[in-house]
Amino acid sequence: MKPLALAAALALGGCALSGPPAAVDAQPPVQWHAPLPHGGTVAGLSGWWRSQGDPLLADLVEAAQAVSPTVASARTRLAQAREQRVAAGAVLAPAVDAALTSTRSSQQSAAMPTNTTSQGYLQASWEIDIFGANRAARDAAQARYEGAQAGWHDARVSVAADTANTYYQLRACERLLDVARQDAASRADTARLTELTSRAGFEAPASLALARASAADGANREIAQRAQCEVDVKTLVALTAIPEPDLRGRLAAGPAELSPARGIGIDTLPAQTLAQRPDVFNAERELAAASFEVAGARAQRYPRLSLAGAIGRGQIRAAGDSVTANTWTIGPVQVTLPVFDAGRRRASVDAAQERYEAAATSYRGSVRQAVSEVEQALVNLQGTDLRAVQAQAALEGYRASFTAAEDLYRNGMGSLLQLEDSRRTRLAAENAMIAVQRERSAAWIALYRAAGGGWTRDRLNSTAGNP
Repeated sequence: MKPLALAAALALGGCALSGPPAAVDAQPPVQWHAPLPHGGTVAGLSGWWRSQGDPLLADLVEAAQAVSPTVASARTRLAQAREQRVAAGAVLAPAVDAALTSTRSSQQSAAMPTNTTSQGYLQASWEIDIFGANRAARDAAQARYEGAQAGWHDARVSVAADTANTYYQLRACERLLDVARQDAASRADTARLTELTSRAGFEAPASLALARASAADGANREIAQRAQCEVDVKTLVALTAIPEPDLRGRLAAGPAELSPARGIGIDTLPAQTLAQRPDVFNAERELAAASFEVAGARAQRYPRLSLAGAIGRGQIRAAGDSVTANTWTIGPVQVTLPVFDAGRRRASVDAAQERYEAAATSYRGSVRQAVSEVEQALVNLQGTDLRAVQAQAALEGYRASFTAAEDLYRNGMGSLLQLEDSRRTRLAAENAMIAVQRERSAAWIALYRAAGGGWTRDRLNSTAGNP
């Protein structure tokens, strides 16, 4: 039977079935339709946070990645995918077990003495993968393992982006608080001056009421802004697990930049940029896994061949005599042919095909989404570039107008209504300028994330790199 089984395996070894294409063309655009960022120093994405000249930002990103539940979950999924890949690959090799047995028996007859039988042997079993069902399962597991590796990097990139956004949000809040504090002090000073002139009879009671209301409004804004900054600090504490007193001390000592100091270089060819996206690669690997599963489901409809055998050494002791001998067995050689399963295997093939189609649709959708995210970030960067110039010009003009209105009021040549109107306009311009700077930092971070955060396919086997 052994030569027969070997001949059958050799004859059918090339009969492995294939599935649908493991890769499809997602047709990314030939070029970006939004302008690439200009100005600033272009830097690579890997280690981008360290290049910003803000050590606190880089430390916050690393701390958040170390304690993030999202990254921990991705690491767990990676370990599970590794286990499944090893298990699927092990099925292709023979399974070998070692066993030791000992039996003592006696008969109710003086002619049959008590005897002891001891045996040690190795037992092997092997399913010969004629039509490739097990190989397809192994290839699918390998594809998912590679996707899980990319998913781990993607989780780190996501946490880094969320932490940086929260950090820049806090820095913007601090700037807004500084503006609110100065505005509240200015309003309080105006109310004090108005009260003095009102007592001297140079201001109407209505003007004093307006000045006091303006001072109260300024104090209200300052209190609300301070509360928002407190919320942002506590959000950072939750993200990074850094003790709040330590974090506050480092925030107070560090620079308060509102946007990254170094930019990001984006390749002009979308296909090259999208190749850096770990989520797109993960979707691509899921498509490949679905293709292998179709092949595996098809192979389940064909015969299966398995072989077993054992080799060992045994000893029998009886009436003081001992007999030792080698033992071996080959078989059974078993061929299993599917005859009738009420359509179960056919339904399994159809379901695998549907999963493949869904994976292909998901992959194409992930490419479109990635293109959209890069394009949106580029548009926002260009928009904030242009808006920053106009916002700065408006701020300088409104500051000059407010200074003039304040001088006129203090010299008795302007009205309080004019002063308060000028103050509101200047305050809105101050806040608008900070908002544009904050939006610019968000656009840079969005571009960092949309470009893959520094992940590349040659880092696929790395599980310790920094995004």
